[in-house]
Amino acid sequence: MVETLSETERFPLLTEEGRRLLRRLHENEFAPRYNHHCGDRLTIEGLRRVRDFEIELKSSAQDRHPGDIPSWLLDFTKTCCRDVPHYRGYKANPADFFSIPTCDRSDLSREPWSFVPDTQDLDDLIVYCTSGTTGHPLDVLSHPVVSSMYLPLLRTAAATYGVALEGRQGHVAIVLICFQKSTLTYAAISAYLDQAGLVKINLNPADWRHPADRARFLDACRPEIYTGDPISFMELASLAMQSRPKALLSTAMTLPPRLQKFLEHHFQCPVIDIYSMNEAGPVAVRDGTGHVPLQRRLYIEILDKDGLSCPPGERGEITLSGGFNPYLPLLRYRTGDWARLEYRGTLPVLKDLEGRAPVLFRDARGNVVNSIDISSALKPLALVRFELHQNADGSLRLRMQKGETTPDQVRHAILSLFGDDQKVDVEGMESPCDSPFKVIQYSSDYAF
Repeated sequence: MVETLSETERFPLLTEEGRRLLRRLHENEFAPRYNHHCGDRLTIEGLRRVRDFEIELKSSAQDRHPGDIPSWLLDFTKTCCRDVPHYRGYKANPADFFSIPTCDRSDLSREPWSFVPDTQDLDDLIVYCTSGTTGHPLDVLSHPVVSSMYLPLLRTAAATYGVALEGRQGHVAIVLICFQKSTLTYAAISAYLDQAGLVKINLNPADWRHPADRARFLDACRPEIYTGDPISFMELASLAMQSRPKALLSTAMTLPPRLQKFLEHHFQCPVIDIYSMNEAGPVAVRDGTGHVPLQRRLYIEILDKDGLSCPPGERGEITLSGGFNPYLPLLRYRTGDWARLEYRGTLPVLKDLEGRAPVLFRDARGNVVNSIDISSALKPLALVRFELHQNADGSLRLRMQKGETTPDQVRHAILSLFGDDQKVDVEGMESPCDSPFKVIQYSSDYAF
């Protein structure tokens, strides 16, 4: 039996003004068919923690020299090795940080509970089921306060472009847009943003009473900013909207520069590329020459394929330690993303970042298929490793590492999404080789 939270439990600090806005968002004649109820669940104490986090972002300088280990990281490492089951299993010396083994998404996917510290209270534990942009869905254990801590990070990223995310009661601050087969959609109110509205929608016309209602609803919302990914922004640009936001914040996937320029011209506002992931939240924001770190207690390393530190300027895998999620402390977590780490004085900057590139798939009828939907279709299968490519003629080629899943099962899952008339070849592949390059999960001959 699923327990449903009351409005008071979802929004402990909801005011009458916030309640009126929430009602308007639910009852708007052009609103989508929401399929979820979501609240910030912020108490007075939780709100204080979010505001303290924002103060930390503003007050702390992000400066270091190559090879530096900040004092907070030494304390963090000691705590992880003592209190976190996964890290305790290393039996490592916490004082020798660079000798500690690395971990990656496969470790987290296999046993997410083993990353929760023994000392952590589980009363407010929430589980966020990610959709798997890269092909590997993941259950992330988290906390309501962590969700609201994203907002100061987004505010900080916007401020680097001179954009103020204000948040005012009676107004919508952020609309998170998706464009996929299905996802959770809802309207909510943020206590941190002074009772402003937060809305998550899916631009798939199937989620709306009429396709034109998408633009009508967004014009009624008039949000300060939109957040989303390159695929959803492409669809947003196709709508006949009259309103314009202060900025677009692109997360989850790398934003191609040509698309960024097109969107900036179309919406007449900054389009801000944020390097972000579910495991760590917003990590860095791209400025003119690279990605500048956002979080003050997130240590970034660049490692080679053998797990050794790369010197400044050498390309390797981005590896993270720290973070703001108490249910997922990261200790030398290999992200699967690649970059070089250089310095502007004492400011670390990620250069030539190769993150989760957007890939354009189309079904046999020419409709766009989001890689997130492909990940969802393949999630029930026991795929150890796979690569999916779409050729210029529309045919698909899926290469999979041998395991318990059969080619027929994979083909059936793909056809359930692309349609029975889709041509798809399923082939076996060898075990991963020692390649110094990032594995490309999804690729396509269609230009994005």
